[in-house]
Amino acid sequence: MAHRLILKNFRLVDETMDRTGSVLIEDGFIRDVIPGPGPSEAGCIIDGGRLYPQGSEGALVEGSGPVLLPALVDLHAHFRDPGFPDSETGVPAETLESAGLAAAAGGYGTVACMANTKPVIDTLEKAARLKSRSDALGLIDLYPVLSLTRAMEGRELSGITALASPEAAGETASRGPYVPRLLSEDGRDVADDGLFLAALTEARCLGLPVSCHCDAGGPEAEAARRSGAAREVWSRIEENHGSRRAIDLGRKAGCHIHIAHVSTKEAVDLIRAAKKTVKSGRGGVDATPGSFFLTCEATPHHIALTEEAARRLGLESHGRVNPPLRTEEDRQALIAALLDGTIDAIATDHAPHTQAGKAGGAPGFTGLETAFGVCLTELVRENGSGGMSLSQLSALMSGAPARILGLGKDRGRIAAGFRADFVIANINAARRVEAGFFKSRGNNSPFSGRELRGIILMTIRGGRVVFDAPMRYN
Repeated sequence: MAHRLILKNFRLVDETMDRTGSVLIEDGFIRDVIPGPGPSEAGCIIDGGRLYPQGSEGALVEGSGPVLLPALVDLHAHFRDPGFPDSETGVPAETLESAGLAAAAGGYGTVACMANTKPVIDTLEKAARLKSRSDALGLIDLYPVLSLTRAMEGRELSGITALASPEAAGETASRGPYVPRLLSEDGRDVADDGLFLAALTEARCLGLPVSCHCDAGGPEAEAARRSGAAREVWSRIEENHGSRRAIDLGRKAGCHIHIAHVSTKEAVDLIRAAKKTVKSGRGGVDATPGSFFLTCEATPHHIALTEEAARRLGLESHGRVNPPLRTEEDRQALIAALLDGTIDAIATDHAPHTQAGKAGGAPGFTGLETAFGVCLTELVRENGSGGMSLSQLSALMSGAPARILGLGKDRGRIAAGFRADFVIANINAARRVEAGFFKSRGNNSPFSGRELRGIILMTIRGGRVVFDAPMRYN
């Protein structure tokens, strides 16, 4: 007998629609999208009009209802599994379980996790093992990213050279299906141009995008470092030079380059100019195979914060992130690029650390659980006062990243035949980021103490509820 779920009386929002309606789900897929209150067919029903008891805290304003969106898709997260225990306690900074819970609580249904673990995810076997463990938990769809070089040492290519071989295909089949969706040396760039070009050529043959960290600054950045210039100076040179290098080599290889965590106005201008020379669209992947293609992402913390926040938190401790938080001019350039389509997607760069690690200067912020609230608060202005619409935000956080990962025909939209991956949110209520907020083991958030609009009420994966906010019943 088919497993049936009916989601009725919701405001349905994706990149193509914003209307009231209901969704009929069977066996984990959307069977129909229906205007109005929905069908009278039998099945498990989640009624958007009854998600809150009368008078409960955070109740919706009269005449509105909770919003049903496609579950979020994250192109860039660090799950720290395997590896990264605290040097004193031995407790890991994050586990697959805590990261999966954090992702579900943040409204994410699909996540690509980076390869810079201990050991590095540099073979299909390691990636498939990690995915198999995540699949057993059933919280999210995890796509481990493969590194470009073995152990991320920049000396020889990783297991990407074996991905197209019959032996690799046979090994994958024996462990269950796993198809890599993204390659990256995130955390560093491949320094040798020849080796980097060889990796990009392999990526072109495999039809996979390469996410580029863009910190290869060349002699100019190195000279700035040696002269004692501040991090904000030489890191800007690194990002701008690294972005130009990735684009130039990607064009030479004829592959799909995806530039991670764009943060400078110069990098935005460089990407905007490069995109004018290639067939592109927001998160599109419709370039001719074997031709250069360019996409990029920005993070919630670079969209919402500036170097002033980093100074307040501690430039070399709780405010440190790679790339650093930039100026207000840079921040405004990112927002303009999100609005005009230069930046294709928003990705969290979730980077949990222990308190000791963060105090000692470990770079990065935890981000899976605050991303939606930060972006809704900072970007969405539904009254038309210069901000973006909720549909545009859905495109940036669901539709476009799904397409970049090659999953655009499966998720990222609310349409018949798509996966029944949803997030239900109350966009009229706000919640303060404070102790007890996080499922992640890492609570190193620059948004601690801040009130964020948009509360995740429920996350649904494949037609089954994987997160249900306890505060909904308060």
